[in-house]
Amino acid sequence: MASGNEFDIREYLQFRKRMIDAALGGYLPPEDAYPPAIFQAVRYSIFSGGKRIRPILCIAAAEAVGGKLDTVLPVACALELIHTYSLIHDDLPAMDNDDFRRGHPTSHKVFGEAIAILAGDALLTEAFHIIASESVRQAVNHETLLQVIHDISEAAGLYGMVAGQAADILSEGREPEITALEFIHHRKTGAMIGVSVKSGALLSDAGEGEIFALTEYGRNIGLAFQIADDILNVAGDSQAMGKETGSDQRSRKLTYPALMGLEASRQKAQSLIKEAVSSISMLDHRADPLRMIANYVTAREY
Repeated sequence: MASGNEFDIREYLQFRKRMIDAALGGYLPPEDAYPPAIFQAVRYSIFSGGKRIRPILCIAAAEAVGGKLDTVLPVACALELIHTYSLIHDDLPAMDNDDFRRGHPTSHKVFGEAIAILAGDALLTEAFHIIASESVRQAVNHETLLQVIHDISEAAGLYGMVAGQAADILSEGREPEITALEFIHHRKTGAMIGVSVKSGALLSDAGEGEIFALTEYGRNIGLAFQIADDILNVAGDSQAMGKETGSDQRSRKLTYPALMGLEASRQKAQSLIKEAVSSISMLDHRADPLRMIANYVTAREY
């Protein structure tokens, strides 16, 4: 698979997405389990689309250092559950108050706010149930597994995604400021993307140098991904994205385009992508999917 080739990266992403979707389907109870509303809500949000970037990054990082797919796949799926929980809660009227996500009505529009909140809670908790399952405990050194749980908890919780979301809400309507903007983006989006990469490395018994390189890659690509999202919210195709553009500006959210303008934001994202790719230059051809994903981040249309 040639690095940088648009057709190849799309093929790789679709192949991995199908594999992850199949695994997710096996982890989640059927919709007719009792009480059906909560299981329907959980499956509705998990299978309403999504690129599966976080689990794919976890798998690609493991591949880059010779890890085993069977070992990393449960944690990769758990990362997607956490991401989906965050989207359900972000869409709630008390948060972003969005009616559509990925071209479909948001969870609270279909199931009501109470069930949507519970679906998000269930997905977050179920993620750690999967990570700590017997099959994972048998495959992974316990000290390593505890480190992975610690890192994912930190990225998803008070010092990561939750802090970023809180700062994002509190910043609405305020004058743009670079320190606050970087805080929000590194934590709200970057933390979970970064820990997805690092987890794949840890679960594959990577060396210290490899873990450092992949952590740097994850940190840079995480921020670049959010900047790309900011740009798409201004200049993207709403039909391709499955949601209305311009919502950030209407809510006066703190974003890179609001602070720097579109062109400077694009340049910043490209600079971060170059840094991400450079950080894994020590890795061989097995890291090519990571290099391709980095280039895809700023080229994507949704």
